[in-house]
Amino acid sequence: MDDRGWDKIQIKNLEVFARHGVLPEENRLGQKFQVNATLYLSTREAGLKDDLKKTIHYGEVSRFITNYMTGHTFRLIEAAAEQMARAILLEFPAMEKIRLEIVKPWAPIALPLEAVSVEIERGWHRAYVAIGSNLGERQQLIEQGIEALKRLEGCRVESVSQIIATEPYGVTDQPDFLNGMIALRTFLPPLELLDSLQEIEQAAGRQRLVRWGPRTLDLDLIFYDHAVIDMEQLQVPHPDMQNREFVLKPLAELAPYYRHPILQKTVKEMLDAISTKCR
Repeated sequence: MDDRGWDKIQIKNLEVFARHGVLPEENRLGQKFQVNATLYLSTREAGLKDDLKKTIHYGEVSRFITNYMTGHTFRLIEAAAEQMARAILLEFPAMEKIRLEIVKPWAPIALPLEAVSVEIERGWHRAYVAIGSNLGERQQLIEQGIEALKRLEGCRVESVSQIIATEPYGVTDQPDFLNGMIALRTFLPPLELLDSLQEIEQAAGRQRLVRWGPRTLDLDLIFYDHAVIDMEQLQVPHPDMQNREFVLKPLAELAPYYRHPILQKTVKEMLDAISTKCR
């Protein structure tokens, strides 16, 4: 997620009287805050059609910010910024990203300080998640996994591939799988998304006992934007995806020209390469 291609609406120095602070009197008496927000979206259709419905109403965003700041109390302005950015993204679906700054002009530190501020940037990302099952009521478990993702705050299921039956991979002495692919919009960072996927797996009875072994529900993060992540607990793109037809086939249904950021091959090219080997 970057700034390229997005237009901006800017809200500058919106004054709000609210009750945020570590000291008890700050929560009791309140004080003035200033909020600056940059909204990232496409304004082209609104500009061509001169239609307010095709853009984001900055007055509504300003009122939302005011109501949120006055209707909540946080000890830290870091918390106020984080929670409010999340709420704004959920309230205004046309917004791709927000840069949000909360300024505290009267920070109580007994020093000649003009103001203290916290500025954060949060927005939507594109992720692809492989889903599979080969134990129990496989179709029902996959549907439950998809519904759990739909209910997950910070995630929007945009599309789901066809669910296909496939032979097991790695350890072949186990039941056949049902596999599919889910396209997500999410503002969860990669590790938070991973934690949520594993919680959904555990709720379905998943146990991680044998690598490539049978499982009630499997949710693997395949792509996260075009990011390359190499951590002990998470590797993205999925390190073996290019060798797995049961991953590439449903992924090609949703995003055939999505390009692997390391191999520099499209999903279709990787699927064609596997299909050629199997002939």
